[in-house]
Amino acid sequence: MKLQDSVIAITGGGQGLGRAMAEYLAARGARLALIDLVPEKLEAAAEACKAAGGDARAYTCNVAREADVEATFASIIEDFGQLNGVINNAGILRDGLMIKARDGEISKRMTLAEWQAVIDVNMTGVFLCGREAATKMIENGDKGVIINISSISRAGNMGQSNYSAAKAGVAALVPVWAKELSRYGIRAMGIAPGFIETEMTASMKPEALEKMSAGIPLKRMGKPEEIASAAAFIIENDYMSGRMIEVDGALRL
Repeated sequence: MKLQDSVIAITGGGQGLGRAMAEYLAARGARLALIDLVPEKLEAAAEACKAAGGDARAYTCNVAREADVEATFASIIEDFGQLNGVINNAGILRDGLMIKARDGEISKRMTLAEWQAVIDVNMTGVFLCGREAATKMIENGDKGVIINISSISRAGNMGQSNYSAAKAGVAALVPVWAKELSRYGIRAMGIAPGFIETEMTASMKPEALEKMSAGIPLKRMGKPEEIASAAAFIIENDYMSGRMIEVDGALRL
């Protein structure tokens, strides 16, 4: 599928990795439907995409709410007339040990609210947006691709019971959807980033960043555009489906 004039929806598209992917695809002629919760950041991202050379529109939406997702994708079809792909990127963190104890005394446990918030956005949101995107593609006769952004944490990362479980679930959906949707000309792929330079990591202490980078075989963190280029490669290669691509500097071998 050619990127030129393709309509790609990106959740979490107002900032961070989502915005980086949007600008990268816009520079290659794609038309972007940016989905996020913060209107101001969405509008700024849309303008940046237009400046990069592509068309873009902003959609304020909570991906964990079914009604929001249904209304948003209906609007995307109304505005663009087609849908060729969705990148399920929106996610949140609520990190913490499942149980923290000392000398047999429990000092803290991961709360149900901390668990549920991450599952709602990071996994249920992916299901809702993937389902709605596929629905609109089938109804509209559009062939396309669903890309789920997982993480190397899907293999299990200390202090991330909620996040690891959600990202493992997101990865598991990739082969399922690839098998179910291929008959409609819809592919499904996943990307599992390692440690990437984003606003979130930029706020970390320098010594923590140095320690983190030292543990990566390539001795550096990834750049957002390196994830974006992986997404572009997937979109343009019509024979890729049902697989995960790890972009992690050989961190998880």
